[in-house]
Amino acid sequence: MRGVRKRFGATVALDGVDLAVAAGEVHALLGENGAGKSTLMKVLSGALLPDAGELRLDGLPYRPRDPLDGRRTGVAMIYQELSIARHLTVEENLLLGMEPVSWGVLRRREIRDRAERALAELGHPEIESDRRAGSLPIAQQQIVEIARAVTIGFRVLVLDEPTSSLGLPDAERLFGLVARLRDRGHAVVYISHFIEECRRVASRFTVLRDGRTAGGGDLGAASAGEIVDLMVGRRVDQLYPRSARRPGETLLEVSGLSGLRKPESASLALRRGEVLGIAGLVGAGRTELLRAIFGLDPVREGAVRLGLYAGPASPARRWAAGAGLVSEDRKGEGLAPGLSVADNLTLTRLEAFPSPSRLARAAEAWIERLGIRCRGAAQRVSELSGGNQQKVALARLLHHDADVLLLDEPTRGIDVASKAEIYRLIDRLVSDPARPRAVLLVSSYLPELLGTCDRIAVMRRGRLGPARPVAELDERGLLLEATGGGDAA
Repeated sequence: MRGVRKRFGATVALDGVDLAVAAGEVHALLGENGAGKSTLMKVLSGALLPDAGELRLDGLPYRPRDPLDGRRTGVAMIYQELSIARHLTVEENLLLGMEPVSWGVLRRREIRDRAERALAELGHPEIESDRRAGSLPIAQQQIVEIARAVTIGFRVLVLDEPTSSLGLPDAERLFGLVARLRDRGHAVVYISHFIEECRRVASRFTVLRDGRTAGGGDLGAASAGEIVDLMVGRRVDQLYPRSARRPGETLLEVSGLSGLRKPESASLALRRGEVLGIAGLVGAGRTELLRAIFGLDPVREGAVRLGLYAGPASPARRWAAGAGLVSEDRKGEGLAPGLSVADNLTLTRLEAFPSPSRLARAAEAWIERLGIRCRGAAQRVSELSGGNQQKVALARLLHHDADVLLLDEPTRGIDVASKAEIYRLIDRLVSDPARPRAVLLVSSYLPELLGTCDRIAVMRRGRLGPARPVAELDERGLLLEATGGGDAA
């Protein structure tokens, strides 16, 4: 791709971008949200037509008219939001729109044979081709998407944030699959916000910034700091700031808490002026723990004390007692995408007869304080980048005046610069000398936990271990404890 340009009205999304990927290469495409990565890949896949620029595939001119034309030419795109037809079977998904037919009748045997061959080729013969796709775990749904590309045939595969919803074991299997595709001569474009993850699978990288190619080269020769500097256009001196913190009284105490399935007998104490992290694999029960604490999921036994109140409670009572939750599912639970920034910010703290102008003024104050990039309080929250959407979700807790912040994967799917801003916000909240808050942070990203937390507890198979100071912990130890490797050792 050379000199690719794309404009949407007055907005220049791509301004002369170059990208070259060789056969048998995994190439990392990096950049902040809004840098132009998705637009560039939509041009590559045929979802968008470029205004200018040259595309060549296998040395020949390439200009797809639409995504189906791109697929037939050999470019397969696997989006972060999977496009599986959940009500259809695996085999029906694999050949959807390209089913073999004789005299108007589907050749079912051929469909099944081709589906099973594609799954076996990817090393996943255990996925049943006649099973309904929506009943599969997310990791296997992703394999079905890739198998569809294999069934149709492809030369270039684009993976957009492929591990954002995967646990460590599934991510490792995906890395192995990408390596096998590379070794077979496929070109793979790998989009991720995790630099360490890109180093696992890719050999070269390209960074986009503000719709332009900011730089690139050999991943092995570039430090993480140099890559981040290219992404944000300035030096990021301290990704994980840590001001002086003075833990005070206990604001949240959980004793022997058990849900219907998870958690199992979880206990913790969260103090004012500290960040307590919860580590563990996806499915360990971390989200269920936060939902049980907040009153979203039923509790079988145990107690939660928030301030002076102990006992079962609804989310409304938790809000009233000074706790707020940011869900890991930003689109499904964390925000109302069809409403404005102002509405999302003030939903949990409305006056009896709210005035639109007063709500807008309150929202504008938080927009300025948190540096939320938007056209104003009236803009729909769905139009913001992921990082700014997350700031809106956090601002709602602050507008509600919550003392205890329950944050479930607060930086998932957002760029490095937005992560740094959220880390700075968390640090300011817990180190505020006038009124320090308390933060309970769930994250699958171990450097994030080690960089932002004061203590960390590990959850495994629904059970929460003791919280220990970060000075005593490292990534290897946390990972061993989360996987049970420490027990084996």
